[in-house]
Amino acid sequence: MATRVSYPVEVKMQAIKMRLAGIPAKEVMDKLGIRNVAQLKVWMSWYRNGELHRLEQPVGKQYKLWERS
Repeated sequence: MATRVSYPVEVKMQAIKMRLAGIPAKEVMDKLGIRNVAQLKVWMSWYRNGELHRLEQPVGKQYKLWERS
């Protein structure tokens, strides 16, 4: 099983901005060290859906809202 990688919000936002500027996904991944194109697609989906709060969620918590204790 692969190791999960946590990317800082700044990296995620930079990747989104680069994709919006028309930079190919492969180039964005190489420049920012993103391992999986699917992750980039998920971030773009969240951006398009106005779910920017999800970019701050830790690894493993992406698919549900944070629970407050």
